Amino acid sequence: MSALDLDPGVIGRARSAARAIADQVQTVVAPRTTVSVERTVLRLLGVDGVRKRDDVPLPNVVVDHVAKHAGLEGGIFRSLAAAMLATDSTAQQVAEAVAEDGLTLTHPADESAVRALGTQLGEKAATRIAQRRAERDQLLEEYGTGPDPLHYVIVASGNIYEDVTAACVAARQGADIIAVIRSTGQSLIDYVPYGPTTEGFGGTYATQANFQIMREALDEVGEELGRYIRLCNYCSGLCMPEIAAMGAIERLDVMLNDALYGILFRDINMVRTLCDQAFSRRINGRAGIIINTGEDNYLTTADAVEAAHTVVASQLINEQLALDAGLEPDQLGLGHAFEIDPALENGFLLELAQAQLVRQLFPESPIKYMPPTKHMTGNIFRGHIQDALFNLVGVWTGQGIQLLGMMTEAMHTPHIHDRYLSLENARYVMNTARDLGDEIQFKPDGVIQNRAQTVLLKAADLLEEVGEEGILASLSRGVFADVKRSEDGGRGLSGVLSKSTDYLNPIEEALA
Repeated sequence: MSALDLDPGVIGRARSAARAIADQVQTVVAPRTTVSVERTVLRLLGVDGVRKRDDVPLPNVVVDHVAKHAGLEGGIFRSLAAAMLATDSTAQQVAEAVAEDGLTLTHPADESAVRALGTQLGEKAATRIAQRRAERDQLLEEYGTGPDPLHYVIVASGNIYEDVTAACVAARQGADIIAVIRSTGQSLIDYVPYGPTTEGFGGTYATQANFQIMREALDEVGEELGRYIRLCNYCSGLCMPEIAAMGAIERLDVMLNDALYGILFRDINMVRTLCDQAFSRRINGRAGIIINTGEDNYLTTADAVEAAHTVVASQLINEQLALDAGLEPDQLGLGHAFEIDPALENGFLLELAQAQLVRQLFPESPIKYMPPTKHMTGNIFRGHIQDALFNLVGVWTGQGIQLLGMMTEAMHTPHIHDRYLSLENARYVMNTARDLGDEIQFKPDGVIQNRAQTVLLKAADLLEEVGEEGILASLSRGVFADVKRSEDGGRGLSGVLSKSTDYLNPIEEALA
């Protein structure tokens, strides 16, 4: 494909600085755990359901109980294992007994027995995740999928059963990935709702039951079409690792999972988010899930021309953190967006330069390219043209995942016919220009090459600056998305705990 003349030395500087920043993050993450990490351990050991008298999820019940009676610094598994061994019970049975006030969990006495049980159950949980991954691999081999960029569309009615209808229609119209938008505000609640849901505002609640319902429906329509349909949901917020576990169990294929998004756009405490993303990505890595990062959101609060380098810098940080967690490059759906003001002269060239820069920096990754939203208006005809240009850049530069724009983006949640028109637009543009990138070379020292080189250089400079200052201090200063956050502020800080010297997390050990 047509390529930019990028300086390998500058790329090396940028990656080296991003590596140093990722190492800083590890010093934050390694000595800490969170309540959501500990709840995830319970979920992967089989704990599910709610307390009968008040519908509080059992993972929350057990973690809160142990925090009160024994402390969580050594990990939830120690107290859980002691009860399992003493009563010859499963993790689910212990959780149900705790919920009915029939059992008090304390510190275990027999360290060797606890560790042996941890090894056994950790390997069982990892095997369960691996089996779901193998199912996906088999279906992909049997049915295959559409050509890149994969067509990614959204359903978001609030009612999972209505979402299933819309998702199956979209799949029949050519969608390759169905994303179920999460209900507004779910990222800020410190528990995962239970069971199927039929009410949500601006989206549908992410629950394990809803994941299962949509997965089964997409498998059925995929068999009908002879094409594997991928399922996407949101693995972010205060329950990031728990939702990652649910996604692994129910065979989701793509999950929005960013190291910084919750800090910047949901005001979740930065230490909490950095700890939770590390464990959630460990799960995603073993499950073979593609993660989507959220750098596209930076351009909704900052100018797309002036802040382009912050997108690249954040992508490089996200890349290193994901690799640390065991993800492979082909699981890194690093995000960016077509958000330059359409009134800007030669804005298309700048968009093309940015997309090609990202594609070349991460050649093995299924880059996630987001459509225009910030500059969409009620003029649906102009919006349809903006989406066509977006689709042209996507196929030209070989993006991996194309989240299709809707011409009614600025007006309402898309109707089924809006989604059809978007899919028709993408099919036409991408089919008619499929090999354009192989036929065209960028002009040496031209607008596109110079723009890409400038953005890359600024990204390298910013990464070195962040590395010197420290990632937490830089986030406090607002270097990304023009959003400032405090190290000691934001939601969820009370759920961060220092690990004791005997901390035990058998799931983390098995996944490592």
